[in-house]
Amino acid sequence: MNFPSFRLARVGAALAIVGILSACGLAQVGPNKREIYEGSVQKQGDAFVVTVNDSVTRATAVTPALGFSNSFKNAGVLGSDTIRPGDKLGLTIWENVDDGLLVGETQSSTILEEVQVDGDGFIFVPYAGRIRAADNSPEEIRRIITMRLEEQTPDPQVQVRRLAGDGSTVSLIGSVGAQGVYAIERPTRTLSTMLARAGGVTITPEIAQVTVIRGGMRSRIWFQDLFKYPELDIALRGGDRILVEEDTRSFTAMGATSGQSRVQFRSQDLNALEAIAEVGGLQSSAADPTGIFVFRNETAAISNTVLGRSDLVGEQRLIYVLNLTKPNGVFQARDFVIRDGDTVFVTEAPYTQFTKVLSALTGPLTSADSIVNIATGY
Repeated sequence: MNFPSFRLARVGAALAIVGILSACGLAQVGPNKREIYEGSVQKQGDAFVVTVNDSVTRATAVTPALGFSNSFKNAGVLGSDTIRPGDKLGLTIWENVDDGLLVGETQSSTILEEVQVDGDGFIFVPYAGRIRAADNSPEEIRRIITMRLEEQTPDPQVQVRRLAGDGSTVSLIGSVGAQGVYAIERPTRTLSTMLARAGGVTITPEIAQVTVIRGGMRSRIWFQDLFKYPELDIALRGGDRILVEEDTRSFTAMGATSGQSRVQFRSQDLNALEAIAEVGGLQSSAADPTGIFVFRNETAAISNTVLGRSDLVGEQRLIYVLNLTKPNGVFQARDFVIRDGDTVFVTEAPYTQFTKVLSALTGPLTSADSIVNIATGY
């Protein structure tokens, strides 16, 4: 046997395998650090790659601002006797004459049952005309009717009472204990008490949002803020619609993490460390703690602040880089706020690709050795 020829055959087989691997490429979970940096604007790409530091975390710490407008917060609590559109009233009128305007010869009084307050807040009383009832108490309505009738009959006596009914109601839908239409009563004149009347929220309080729709106005708050800030416990009005729903924000986790998926937010605020923990943390055998990237479309205002510029217009593609091995790396990741629609990507460590190369080479080379040995008798 020609030994040099045998050696040449082995080398040729190895080179052929390396060539095949080079042509086909190795499997990987996504781009590596070098490939991400090559896609940056600095290298004729279309995204700005920014290393996260304290100033970046401050500039990007934007969370959704939820709260009621002043028109909601400044609305006073309605008194228990305040009449509202849709309410029903009972009227009794006495006249000190035998044949009065409303009272017959054999009667001492006239009873007007279920006089409903119309949508504009008015009622109609014979001989007294159209009277504004909404926002008045029964006593104020009594005085108005008495004054109108005194012009036509001597010393009329009027009684006004509010009848039981559901004239002023609110509707509650979504994640509450009992959806339905509820009357605004003395114990349920504010948002928190009405939610309690409906059985409270049935989802995790940390991610529950409450929306109140009043006519053409709409405002939304976090459910927990309703109890942190008393001014958000607004007074209700007839016709209010209250919707309780779960926070719909999410981020996507990819790369060398223990889980890759679209993840719903579980709290009002979420930082990069918490986001990684949500998917089981980094893969200890594969992840590169120096290459954690957050992909985001950023507004022009924030982009200009982060990049120290003033010429950018419109949304910009930014890639934020976190390095957990730096002295302040963990603190910066803890302070970096994750936002709705973000993609958190963890690159593979260089030795992971090296191991893949070795594995790819070792297997085929062993097979090649076996073939050569069989062919040559070794």
